Amino acid sequence: MYVAVKGGDAAIENSQTLLAEERRGDTRVPELTLDQIKNQLSLSVDRVMAEGSLYDRDLAALAIKQARGDIVEAIFLLRAYRTTLPRFGNTVPIDTAKMQIRRRISATFKDLPGGQILGPSFDYTHRLLDFSLAENSDSPVAEEASEDVLAEMPRVTELLNDEGLIEKEIEVNDQEPFDVTRNSLKFPASREARLQNLARGDEGFLLALAYSTQRGWGKTHPFAGEIRMGEVGVEIIPEELGFPIEVGEITVTECQMVNQFKGSATIPAQFTRGYGLTFGHNERKAMSMGILDRSLRSKELGEAVNAPAQDEEFVLSHSCNVEASGFVQHLKLPHYVDFQSELVTVRALRNASKISEKKEDSTDSKNLEAAE
Repeated sequence: MYVAVKGGDAAIENSQTLLAEERRGDTRVPELTLDQIKNQLSLSVDRVMAEGSLYDRDLAALAIKQARGDIVEAIFLLRAYRTTLPRFGNTVPIDTAKMQIRRRISATFKDLPGGQILGPSFDYTHRLLDFSLAENSDSPVAEEASEDVLAEMPRVTELLNDEGLIEKEIEVNDQEPFDVTRNSLKFPASREARLQNLARGDEGFLLALAYSTQRGWGKTHPFAGEIRMGEVGVEIIPEELGFPIEVGEITVTECQMVNQFKGSATIPAQFTRGYGLTFGHNERKAMSMGILDRSLRSKELGEAVNAPAQDEEFVLSHSCNVEASGFVQHLKLPHYVDFQSELVTVRALRNASKISEKKEDSTDSKNLEAAE
């Protein structure tokens, strides 16, 4: 139960002023610009766009600045702003096969058609603090590739599919896809609804659950079939034209996980798929999403469901950091009546316990006197 509290307006206004002052910091230091955030904190911007469900680097940078670098708060701000925007159309599904690839790796095949493209990654660093960055030194310029990247690169799963070793892709139908931003999630959820939920889910939560499947809580042993990052075109089909036109391009990270499946009475032993796709450069999120996509298909594939990462209601109901943050932080609201009720109950229980103890002591004393 919440209680309406009167007064405190001046204190609240001062709190907001203090927040703005703390956000600005030392006025002798130049103020952080949105261009600096977009270019130098690009991975933070990518995460805010992905979990805020809105691809706009300027708005994501603004949210990070307003939130003083608190990523979850920035996601909240961006998602709240998203609800105010009109929806004027739907895009054609993006074709990641036509991605302008900047990074592409596989942990399953060394020699891929088109080769492995390492791109920008922390994977090949020593994870040691680089103190030269504190001196604002000029960053090195990478050399351009000696060979052009292929316009279209086959996926690793296509190589397995040629031998019939991996399940076939689910055929796309003309039915209107489920939209988690407009409809309440119901269980059991379709795969498209699960993937949308995971795409908006908190990276840390998804990462922890994906990790749990590697430690025996889900019995999955995935392989990173392919991870690719780059730019893809976004198209819409205006009603007055009737054909697609490109309206821009976005950066995405795609992950195809490959899992072993022992087979069943009707399905032979083969590899199964796990899929992840996120805005921006966000490999941990895409990989976690791919692992959980496969884990949540356990029931569909006739596997035992006995781990949290296999329980779709548990996973999908707790993946949103905006909801989680709001629910936990609502405990800061006045709960005076609730607490007073609990206080009365605890005092009554303690008094009843004391009375009971006194009766027991009196009975013990009488029994002792009778024995003497």
